[in-house]
Amino acid sequence: MKLFGITATLVLLTICLGSISCSQKGNNTPASASASTPTQSLPQVELTTVKSQKLTTTISLPGELMPYEAIDVYARETGFVKSITVDRGSRVKQGELLAELDAPELVAQRAQANAAYQSTESQLVAAQAKLSADQSTYEHMNSAAKIPGAVAANDLAIAQKTAQSDEANVAALQKTAEAAEDGLRAITQLDSYLNITAPFDGQVTTRYVHPGALVGPAAGTGAMTPIVRIETLNRLRLVVPVPENDAAGVPEGTQVSFTAPLFPGRTFHAPIARISHGIDSKTRTMPVELDVQDPHAELVPGTFCEVDWPVHRTYPTLFVPVSAVASDLERTFVIRVANNQTEWVDVRTGVRAGDLMEVFGALHAGDEVATHATDQLRAGIEVSSRLVTPKQ
Repeated sequence: MKLFGITATLVLLTICLGSISCSQKGNNTPASASASTPTQSLPQVELTTVKSQKLTTTISLPGELMPYEAIDVYARETGFVKSITVDRGSRVKQGELLAELDAPELVAQRAQANAAYQSTESQLVAAQAKLSADQSTYEHMNSAAKIPGAVAANDLAIAQKTAQSDEANVAALQKTAEAAEDGLRAITQLDSYLNITAPFDGQVTTRYVHPGALVGPAAGTGAMTPIVRIETLNRLRLVVPVPENDAAGVPEGTQVSFTAPLFPGRTFHAPIARISHGIDSKTRTMPVELDVQDPHAELVPGTFCEVDWPVHRTYPTLFVPVSAVASDLERTFVIRVANNQTEWVDVRTGVRAGDLMEVFGALHAGDEVATHATDQLRAGIEVSSRLVTPKQ
């Protein structure tokens, strides 16, 4: 009986423990979950307002230094290079002799033209003498004809016609002599072309030929070969391709600063001298030239410079902080917030002015946009926002 009582007690304890275990398994939800779940907090967004103002700033643009004047010097008459007195790097003055040519054919042509001129002059002198004699004969016969029967009328008419023919012959020979003189003058002018001179002050940058080379228009069937290339030394053109968005509002005469890699830390200045007023369809830029005076010939043509180009808008445009502009693989946008709802607004960026970025798009001055835009802040969601006043 005692053993039976112990066994019954153990069975009862086992049943109680099983009931407790089943009760815990059936109620495994934490106590905190039984309470009502709080509402998820909204994204916090700082806002700034879109500003409208006239842009005045400078941007960095590349520019290329070019000689103000540059020319390949060609021979105007065919001949062999007899001598050449300059080479690469030679500095020359306007009118200075650069090379001499030898053209035997030209010498022969000049001698022939001179002979033709002398022959025509001799014929003219003889014709003038004959005209003088025939006119004198006619005048004498005409005087004698006043006495009846002294001179036959036919003889007087022949003398008159002879004098008139002599006058026509002299006039023709005078024109022939003038033509021969012009021909001789032209040949003499060609003879002066055998001396090649510098067209302006400058420096020889390339020498193409050496003594003995055949140059000139009839030197070959291909393109003519120049003798030397001369470029100006003390005056240069700085050509700047200005983007079409930044080309307006800067007049000629405006002083612009630039730097050259040959002189680190040094700044040069030059005025805007020439504006093309035409946009290159391939690059969408407008070529603008600065007139660079270089009295000591320090700058080198062909150098690429960095130009501080002034940008002035004559009308107000819109600006937002640089951080307010975001981009993904498809678009550039700002996030406008109205009534705590986000909206992506596509924009096109312009010029950066300090911490602000010029933007163009469906925005208006006073619109509120996210100060720090990111593509993770999706469009069309509700946010909690606050307006941040930028530091002055």
